[in-house]
Amino acid sequence: MDNQQGYARFAGVEARRPVEMVDLARDPQALRRGGTWFVVAEFEGPARAWRFADVTRVAADASDVARADDLSAAWRGPTTQSWSTSLDRDAYVDAVRRVREHVRAGTVYQANICRVLDAPLRRVEGHEPDPRALADRLAAGNPAPYQGVVHVPGAAAPTLDPVWVVTASPELYLRVEGLVGPGPATLTSAPIKGTARTVEGLTAKDEAENVMITDLVRNDLQRVCVPGTVAVTTLLDVEEHPGLVHLVSTVTGELRPQVAAADDLWARLLTATFPPASVSGAPKSSALRIIDELETAPRGPYCGAVGWVDADAGTAELAVGIRTFWWSQDERLRFGTGAGITWGSDPVREWEETELKAARLIALASAAD
Repeated sequence: MDNQQGYARFAGVEARRPVEMVDLARDPQALRRGGTWFVVAEFEGPARAWRFADVTRVAADASDVARADDLSAAWRGPTTQSWSTSLDRDAYVDAVRRVREHVRAGTVYQANICRVLDAPLRRVEGHEPDPRALADRLAAGNPAPYQGVVHVPGAAAPTLDPVWVVTASPELYLRVEGLVGPGPATLTSAPIKGTARTVEGLTAKDEAENVMITDLVRNDLQRVCVPGTVAVTTLLDVEEHPGLVHLVSTVTGELRPQVAAADDLWARLLTATFPPASVSGAPKSSALRIIDELETAPRGPYCGAVGWVDADAGTAELAVGIRTFWWSQDERLRFGTGAGITWGSDPVREWEETELKAARLIALASAAD
């Protein structure tokens, strides 16, 4: 079966036949050696990249749209009732209250608290579930600017770690442009904070949270950008997505020449900016300690990063790994959902936000009961 040979597509790039895999913490220089790499960085680590031999450039979403109307490889997902959650309603509400206690104590200003949903999904005749079929279903029912799939089956090659990720992310983590050529290289990030069913449902809390995280992203980019070049180019833009709206801001900067030219560029970028600010909190170090204290399941690729790096062209585009499914060799399909918690958070409303973010996508990924 073709889907057992390895396949990836994301933001206008489609690839087959994975031939190399690296851990970016150990060998970030690999992405300087050329080729097109697909990256999946897990929230807790590792950050890995797979180089594919056969790469095709298409219009930004042409491959997704074409396949969205052709679901011949029908997705066979778990039943709706088979999903369980790492934090139930009471546990999540309690976690929100505990974050608010940390805010009151001055430990943190904001922390993103998540839960992981999972359901059994077995191999069929020894074959892994087809992630392209799920990606097609999401493209048809929940189109997103950074939708994609990265799949390297466990049996693909003994030297390649397996990966199975499908994302319908609306959020840009990092875009890198201009690493090759005479002009300066630029770095862009567009954090999302603030979610509601409608524009009218957005609150002052959503706006304050977005401004706080945008400032954190600005600080992250300043660690690798030329002083004075980091700027917030859009603030509190409203983006409409199926079933909900988000507040989005955009931050850009000019990479320092010594960073842009460094062999370990990707190690430097990840050290400066990962995990993404919007899915951790502020201050980031304190938020990460609280996340570790309160969450009961690893996030994996959820809240990490998914995307591609074109080492030859000197460009890259990585999404924050939200609205993301991943399947593991334990034969379970997983999906994460969360919310940013501040002093202004209402615990029940934050639980409802996690439900809102998950409902449409879980429905699309599930079979009829």
